[in-house]
Amino acid sequence: MKNNKRYLLQVHGAVLLFGLSGLFGKLDQPAMVITLGRVVFSALFLLVLLNLRHIPYRVSGRQLAALAGLGAVLAFHWCSFYQAIQLSTVAIGLLTFSSFPIFVTFLEPLFFRRPLRGQDALAAAVAFGGIALVAPVSGGGAWQGVLWGLLSGLSYALLGLLNKKTVDHLPAPVISFYEQAAAAVYLLPSLLWLRPRFTLGEVGLLALLGVVFTAISHTLFIGGLKGVRAQTASVISSLEPVYGILFAALFLGEIPSAREILGGLVVLACALWVTKNGEKPS
Repeated sequence: MKNNKRYLLQVHGAVLLFGLSGLFGKLDQPAMVITLGRVVFSALFLLVLLNLRHIPYRVSGRQLAALAGLGAVLAFHWCSFYQAIQLSTVAIGLLTFSSFPIFVTFLEPLFFRRPLRGQDALAAAVAFGGIALVAPVSGGGAWQGVLWGLLSGLSYALLGLLNKKTVDHLPAPVISFYEQAAAAVYLLPSLLWLRPRFTLGEVGLLALLGVVFTAISHTLFIGGLKGVRAQTASVISSLEPVYGILFAALFLGEIPSAREILGGLVVLACALWVTKNGEKPS
């Protein structure tokens, strides 16, 4: 029983950290630079962790090519996530990203030749109705934030399915290390045209984002899954935008409207239903 509580606490702690990572999108740096800092510090921490735990991380050329491709998807995912937050709010970025289980519903039949169930398609339609509520009434940058958030959800869905299809048998820390290292390589050239200037505080915050809110949080989550059912973990994961929105209200003064809250509840309910329904045999 004590072990089960420990695993549950690990998953809850990881999801809390996931939700807080969205607040870093409000740093005074471009989304690509925030993502670059995140993957650089995370990859370095994971490399140290792999060596300390004596986890072998040599991979074949074919696996390396697959991981490099997945790194490109990961880079786009996090860049689009932070772009969404910068153009709108933390709430809109997190809630639109939370649509990713809906995208999985439509993409999984293509990847694994499974039939698309009508009930899942209906849930997806309702979820996108919720996203319409989350979206601001007026146009402008906030609408662009919604679109970037949906792209973030789509790319995350692709990342999960491609991981499962190509390199699922590798240890999770190894997959994370290579994907994030590849993402860093892809994003490094952005420094040439963006030419960001960092304060010491910003470097510290990016290190915090990479080490605590990325490498450690993902390690906690993966470790927690050893003693928590996938369905339970999916329920806990639905708290990610809740945590993010609460802390954005507390630290950034971003108070979501009643319309955004209602739309968010619809999106989260549909995403959670699709996820739980996907755990059951067809």
